[in-house]
Amino acid sequence: MEQKGWHQLNEGQLVELLNTNLEIGLTEEEATRRLEKHGPNALLEKKSESPLKLLLNQFKDFMVLVLLGAVVISGLLGEMLDALTIIAIIIINGVLGFYQEYRAERSLRALKELSAPSAKVIRAGTHQTVPASSLVPGDVVIMESGDRVPADLRFITCNQIAIDESALTGESVVVVKSSAVIAEESPPLGDRKNCGYLGTMITRGTATGIVTMTGMNTEMGKIADLIQQTEEADTPLQHRLEQLGKILIIVSIILTVVVVVAGILHGQPLYDMFLAGVSLAVAAIPEGLPAIVTIALALGVQRMIKRRAIVRKLPSVETLGCASVICSDKTGTLTQNKMTVTKIWVAGREVEVTGEGYEPVGGLKEAGQWIEVKGDAPLRRLTQIATLCNNADLVQEQAAEDAKKRKSSKADATASGALEWKVKGDPTEGALLVLSAKTGMYKSSLDGLYKREEEFPFDSERKRMSVRVSHQSGQLICTKGAPDLLLEQCAYVLWGDNIIPFTGSLKMKVLQANERMAKESLRVLGFAYREMKTSEKCETNEHAEHGLTFIGLMGMIDPPRKEVKDAITKCRHAGIKTVMITGDHGITAEAIARTLGIIGRDGRVLTGQELAAMDDRALEAIADDVNVYARVSPEHKLRIVQALQRRGHVVAMTGDGVNDAPAVKAADIGIAMGITGTDVTKEASALVLADDNFSSIVAAVEEGRGIYENIRKFIRYLLASNVGEIMTMFMAMLMGFPLPLVPIQILWVNLVTDGLPAMALGVDQSESDLMQHKPRSAKENIFARRLGWKIISRGLLIGFCTLGAFVLALHEGAGHSEQLIHAQTVAFATLVMAQLIHVFDCRSSRSIFHRKFLENKYLVLAVLSSLLLMLAVLYLEPLQPVFKTVSLDMRDWALVLVAAGIPTFAMGIGSVLGTSKKSKGQRVTYKDSLRV
Repeated sequence: MEQKGWHQLNEGQLVELLNTNLEIGLTEEEATRRLEKHGPNALLEKKSESPLKLLLNQFKDFMVLVLLGAVVISGLLGEMLDALTIIAIIIINGVLGFYQEYRAERSLRALKELSAPSAKVIRAGTHQTVPASSLVPGDVVIMESGDRVPADLRFITCNQIAIDESALTGESVVVVKSSAVIAEESPPLGDRKNCGYLGTMITRGTATGIVTMTGMNTEMGKIADLIQQTEEADTPLQHRLEQLGKILIIVSIILTVVVVVAGILHGQPLYDMFLAGVSLAVAAIPEGLPAIVTIALALGVQRMIKRRAIVRKLPSVETLGCASVICSDKTGTLTQNKMTVTKIWVAGREVEVTGEGYEPVGGLKEAGQWIEVKGDAPLRRLTQIATLCNNADLVQEQAAEDAKKRKSSKADATASGALEWKVKGDPTEGALLVLSAKTGMYKSSLDGLYKREEEFPFDSERKRMSVRVSHQSGQLICTKGAPDLLLEQCAYVLWGDNIIPFTGSLKMKVLQANERMAKESLRVLGFAYREMKTSEKCETNEHAEHGLTFIGLMGMIDPPRKEVKDAITKCRHAGIKTVMITGDHGITAEAIARTLGIIGRDGRVLTGQELAAMDDRALEAIADDVNVYARVSPEHKLRIVQALQRRGHVVAMTGDGVNDAPAVKAADIGIAMGITGTDVTKEASALVLADDNFSSIVAAVEEGRGIYENIRKFIRYLLASNVGEIMTMFMAMLMGFPLPLVPIQILWVNLVTDGLPAMALGVDQSESDLMQHKPRSAKENIFARRLGWKIISRGLLIGFCTLGAFVLALHEGAGHSEQLIHAQTVAFATLVMAQLIHVFDCRSSRSIFHRKFLENKYLVLAVLSSLLLMLAVLYLEPLQPVFKTVSLDMRDWALVLVAAGIPTFAMGIGSVLGTSKKSKGQRVTYKDSLRV
């Protein structure tokens, strides 16, 4: 076994190596002994943490510990509302984090559900049904259509058996199995025709096999192990917020200590300065930031649901915004996962077939003109043979989404729902039925005219299938298969309305047509027939399949989704590279990729065998140049994602099958298919596409970018406001002024003015050029793109203007009994108004003049609410003693509004002038370039 793979061994070698007997099987004693040695045939889970421990782990974060300290301080100050608000924020974030982590570990449980519950085996010479978990290497297993393969095994006998391995290999076409030895040393899983794999589904036929691997040693077990070993990385947003929290806390503590010390040195009472310092510290720490981030993400999730993208993990929404590479599976994501006949060749004629998918809508065109099949003998015979030599069925069923709605509805169960066309059976044979239906020929219409008498099933040596049917005038042999081998069995050809000898020159024309179709990445089938007398018998397929009359060729392909090409173009304009990763053959993958614009003239295609020969360093070196990975295994997909990540990319990985789950989990943003995706992949993912459509990913990327920009907006607003508050107090203490704000006023600003407008920024509309920029780097600091400068400059201006208004009011009110309270009220009103004006400036990366002022109605309402609350504090007599305020007159308000408007409008005018000057310079440069 060390020298050869299971697929390379013949029957005798298998029996000898596994020490078994094909007729008797293992004895019960031997099966028990092997079960003790190899362990149960089950996927093992690593020991997971208890739900309680998972929940407690959510409260170990540094920011959470600081917020808990803020709760204690707020309680000592008597600010119970502030304390309760912070506690609520901590609990909400902890519960959300617990829920996401708990759900993430369910992927392995979903994988285990793919295992067969029982298996039919031969033990001690008798046929038995045993739990699949008790299977051991050497067991002889009997399987039939509808069974799941219970372990990895090698087939000994095969009778028309076909297996759907798409969940494991990613191939859309069912695999016809054979017991023949395969000489190749390491073929891809999809090419190991004599092997079966745990969890795959038998779609037709019967077979017997010898179990070779069980449990975690199976191919499915290897995937389970990859899922367990793959760690989910924190999102860029989580990293940035953690860093931001630590920076803000350190800076706030240092500035607060300086303010307290400066106040004491200038003669301020120790107790008053302690209260002011603590209040300033609570205000400076943005305890509302986690809650606002969560709200912004949650609202973004609701918008994404409307665009057919379902988010399972909130922080991953933001990650989409900086995705630089989307690794996409081909089948079902970029393509429709519906094999479709697109071209026909008959009697030297090329016919185009219109229409896509399984709906029989479309027709036939020759030289751009529609043609009718009814009077066309070759086309009529071709569709007839394709329909008769067929084991699939084309049916209309209620759409899955509509069925779910009706099931959950109390409406009349007989109400008609939307119907969709589906293929039951092999997708290739289904494509032939759809083609026939487009010409008006349905399988049901032939049932009364032709009766199937015998079938000669497809096998890997003949590469064809035939059926013998009887009708009123006699019998008919109908054959389809690989054109090159089928031609060898044909003596005649249907050319026009005549049957003529199939000469070498005519055969050459057929082979040339076959080659042309193959170069277009079409899967080509040839069709032939033979008329027989009623009394004639066919004892062997050799007897049936000789002296055939060749009719023509059909070329089919799994067509790309119509909207995907535009979506990929959008990705390219947004600086996002699309990479196709598929289990299909390289020629087919490359053709689809070129059609969609994924690969250009110099693009590179890398196969699984080439990839396997590379080490991680070599793969990383070429990762940026490869557009298509074909014929890859689950381990390859994981390596590709990790190589791109090491190149500095933020990687989104789409997938539907079990084989995609490890790579989906390892990607920065894992995306599963909602319709065709397995539960394993969905549980490992962060995002699920409700419509399995690549274009929905682009919509999700746009939302992700918008959400991140909104997070930057309210971070800008919150921090600039906090800097303004700190600088007001800091400069007053350094200059020896009285406290411009009392502790209760600082806490009020922090709780009311900061909160509502910041939340409204979280639902702000995106700027129009959002998808015209390259994705930001995952390493980009949250203060990048001049955000840090804007926070500091606006914060300093807010602080200077607030202090200036305070000093002027204090000077003008000299000798007044409530001189200090009046000046503090002016400072309080100025600070609030400066922040409420500044929040509109935060909507644009340029200035307040570049966005429509009333566009965000939620922001307008939030500002009006904060304004009303401020006026209540100023003018309601019961509240004035609590907040240490007095009523302001018109002169005071003139001072407040002028001082509050300076930080935003002065900077805005400067920005407009700078932009105008820059544009003028660009125009001059453009004219100069034209002269040159």
